[in-house]
Parts: sequence; structure tokens; C-alpha cells
Amino acid sequence: MSITEEFATRNFSIYGQWTGVLCIFLCFALGISHLFHVSIMILFGALCLASSFVIIFVEIPLLMKICPTSSRFDDFMRQFSTNYMRAAIYLSMGLVQWLSLIGEPSSLLAAAILLTLAGTFYTLAGVKGQGFVGSKTLGGQGVAQMII
Repeated sequence: MSITEEFATRNFSIYGQWTGVLCIFLCFALGISHLFHVSIMILFGALCLASSFVIIFVEIPLLMKICPTSSRFDDFMRQFSTNYMRAAIYLSMGLVQWLSLIGEPSSLLAAAILLTLAGTFYTLAGVKGQGFVGSKTLGGQGVAQMII
């Protein structure tokens, strides 16, 4: 199934997953750029950078198979297999970035908006009763069998 066919399914979990992939790059870049501030923004930049690494393992299941991780970490990541749990983690990471605006207005606003949007997509998928569907492009159903 190609990316366009996945988007045509109108499953909000696919939209959430691809928005999450955008969040990986945005949070990584903004997190690094805010590490060079001389204010409380260093803390929010570090949290944004950490969020990007969490999102990598949440959204790209193929990495859980090829990266050596502890069983404790694997168990933690498996908690985010439902739409509601993914919505919760995205909305909480988004809330942290929204709180960064209290310190001073910054480009972390873009991360807050995108994280909140991804959380909203997962919430809509849960409310509409759509099951979580992982994108095959990102290592979802069927890719692990092709590797083995």
C-alpha cells in the first residue's frame, strides 16, 4: 500500500502517525537550537529534543526490532499501541511546549502546534472507533515479516 493509498483510507491514526514523523524532525531541530539559549528555554529545548527520541520509537516500530533496547524500555513503548495512549503522550508533550511560551515566545510554538495536532488526530481516531493502523512505509504491519 502506497502512502497515497494510506491517506485515502481516511483513518486518523495514519494522519497522526505521519504528523508524528514531522514532529520528530521539528522537535529535533528546535530542541538543538534552543540548547544555546541562556534562559529557561534551555530546559524546554532539552525536553523537545528528548521528545523527538521518544517519538522515533513510538512511531517507527521497525526501530524496536533492530535497535538493542532493554526489556523495560520495550515494555514502556508497548504501552503506546492504542490511539488513546498515543494521543495522551502527544498532548502531554504538546502541553510542555505550550508552557514554554510562559518563559518567552519562541519557535517552540511550532513544535507545540504540531504535537497537539498529532494528539488530536489520534484522539479523533479513538473517538471514531478507528483501530490503530501503522503505516507500512514506516515499518507497520507486514514490514517485519519482509525483513525476516
